[in-house]
Amino acid sequence: MKSKQNTQLCVTLHKGVFGGKSMKNKSMTILPIFFTVFIDLLGLGIIIPILPAVILNPVAGLLPMQYDFSLRTIIYGFLIASYPIMQFFGAPILGVLADRMGRRKILLASLVGTMIGYILFAIGIVTQNIWLLFLGRSVDGFTGGNISIAQSAIADISDESNKARNFGLIGMAFGLGFVIGPFIGGKLSDPSIVSWFNFDTPFWLAAVLSIINLLMVFRLFPETLKARKTGRVDLFAGIGNIRRAFGINEMRTVFIVVFLLTIGFNFFTQFFQVFLVGKFQYNQSQIGDLFAYMGIWIAIAQGAVLRPLSRKFSSTQILSYAVLLLAIVFPILLIPDNALWIYVIIPFIAILQGLIQPNSTAIVSGLSDRSSQGEILGINQSIVSLAQAIPPILAGFLTIINLNLPTLFAAGSTFLAWIVFINRFKKRSAGIEQSVKKVN
Repeated sequence: MKSKQNTQLCVTLHKGVFGGKSMKNKSMTILPIFFTVFIDLLGLGIIIPILPAVILNPVAGLLPMQYDFSLRTIIYGFLIASYPIMQFFGAPILGVLADRMGRRKILLASLVGTMIGYILFAIGIVTQNIWLLFLGRSVDGFTGGNISIAQSAIADISDESNKARNFGLIGMAFGLGFVIGPFIGGKLSDPSIVSWFNFDTPFWLAAVLSIINLLMVFRLFPETLKARKTGRVDLFAGIGNIRRAFGINEMRTVFIVVFLLTIGFNFFTQFFQVFLVGKFQYNQSQIGDLFAYMGIWIAIAQGAVLRPLSRKFSSTQILSYAVLLLAIVFPILLIPDNALWIYVIIPFIAILQGLIQPNSTAIVSGLSDRSSQGEILGINQSIVSLAQAIPPILAGFLTIINLNLPTLFAAGSTFLAWIVFINRFKKRSAGIEQSVKKVN
């Protein structure tokens, strides 16, 4: 009897000690995931002010002087699209491998690719080789599916009560990367601030930060996958994922909404800087400041606004209003003739997007079981990557017609997403609300 009591006591102590340790480990696990997403978005943010300067400005010397503005915007669009196109192929492969081999190994491998991509891009700028820029973005894009791995890891350590909140932390990393990336991209590429700053300087910094991120994941990130799942690695899995995404009845509508929302927001983020150059003659430093300002508001939305709203409203309810309001605000950007008014309008866009992104991801995650998180979020990333690749290619041609068209297309795609969401998705929300509960 005494032996049985001792055994029970040991079990109780074990649960108490290791249960607390597990909770601590979960908190520590979020740190390298947070930093990984931050570095990814830092790189994307750095690109924002620099690419218009090196591609659209003939003085930069990256393209032949005889190339006119129309041809330069088309090349600019394809260069931006190279990242999501390669991510479209890479993300599902990384997702399957992460489900089969574990999150940690694949995350480390993808971070090596990110570091190589930054180095290639920096060398391309130094040598004025446009093809190295394409190669650098392609390598980084193929391995850039690590966001879906980070999302899978978050899903591994989350339950239904804190999933949206934890995805909100990842969204906050997104926002911070969006703050610091454009800012340092604009400042570190400006030789008027420091004489040896150049367009390549921010990318060397990003490469160094990638190494730090690699070491952080190696030291702090434990394996979060409990049940491994076999899956076939296929280079063209992204194409199959698109077919599968729209063939899964219970998820088809949310994937359509995610697709349209991503198209809309990327028409804005990928070509609004061209609008700023064309209408207000912004330089890379001014573009960096504006997008950093927007990133601050995204971080505020996901770090401060999302939590109280999620306690009172479900993800479905938040999206019902935020998507419509975002579609309304986009065209307002085209009205001002004074650039200062842009700073008044941008916070509304940032806050709404800051609410939309984590809640849509939480819905996608909530509709899949734990054993398929990597696969489903990999499919979601394929949808996002395809949607990110379309706007810059189209916008490159649309800008030739009128500078306002990419922003108008952003509004139209977002409004269409709201129509689909309201008319079809909310009819099925009863089942979804059981999977995606309000955050406590």
